[in-house]
Amino acid sequence: MTPEQRIADLGLTLPEVVPPLAAYVPAVRSGDYVYTSGQVPMVDGKLVGSGKVGADVTAEEAAGHARICALNAIAALKSQVGDLTKVVRIVKVVVFVASDPEFTAQPSVGNGASELLREVFGESGVHARSAVGVAALPLGASVEVELIAEVS
Repeated sequence: MTPEQRIADLGLTLPEVVPPLAAYVPAVRSGDYVYTSGQVPMVDGKLVGSGKVGADVTAEEAAGHARICALNAIAALKSQVGDLTKVVRIVKVVVFVASDPEFTAQPSVGNGASELLREVFGESGVHARSAVGVAALPLGASVEVELIAEVS
């Protein structure tokens, strides 16, 4: 089963690539690697997850936002390779969480992105990861996700 088929089986649709919010591109290919820019939880051009996790947003809600971010990152990745079967491995994921100062469950938020990548790419979607609490994210987003993928 292809990654695109797995996305459909999950009841998801790969979105259009989110246009950049500033002076950068959504993804860059360098040799056998694709690096995505940070993706925020945008659906149909609208931010669907904002606020501080642990104050305005629960960890469970933020994990859902991270899942949306990861789907947007997959779209950016596909824009560089054309076909997701060319993904050899998701190598590294970084999850930024707009956190209330007392919130310390950033890894559980990051699981939203990590679990989607495993569901879509199987064992090739299992990756190294950092989950980092930050004071603020673009547009007031609750979560931002970037990834590095090895491709053929």
